[in-house]
Amino acid sequence: QVQLVESGGGLVQAGGSLRLSCAASGSIFTIDAMGWYRQAPGKQRDLVARITSGGSTNYAESVKGRFTISRDNAKNTVYLQMNSLKPEDTAVYYCDADLHFSSRSPTYHYWGQGTQVTVSS
Repeated sequence: QVQLVESGGGLVQAGGSLRLSCAASGSIFTIDAMGWYRQAPGKQRDLVARITSGGSTNYAESVKGRFTISRDNAKNTVYLQMNSLKPEDTAVYYCDADLHFSSRSPTYHYWGQGTQVTVSS
């Protein structure tokens, strides 16, 4: 069984910073891409940033220059450093991972349970 556990959410004033972490655990062989998505009330879940096992990244236009995604492959952990936060960044943030259970297994996709980020004006 695989678990993705997020941490680091909370309440912050506009202009502040937060760092989210997401650790994957279980009988994992390798992890391909890992990423962060967010979902505000009444809206769809949107991509924030994603990173491959080789370190290639892509970001939503709305967070470029403010957010930085990184990962520690040895710890199966992905991070999201969020700076210059704005009220419109308020959402539940979910991490995800594409992983394999063996060298021959297909890719499986997992979601974390989500962590709330609230930015006050």
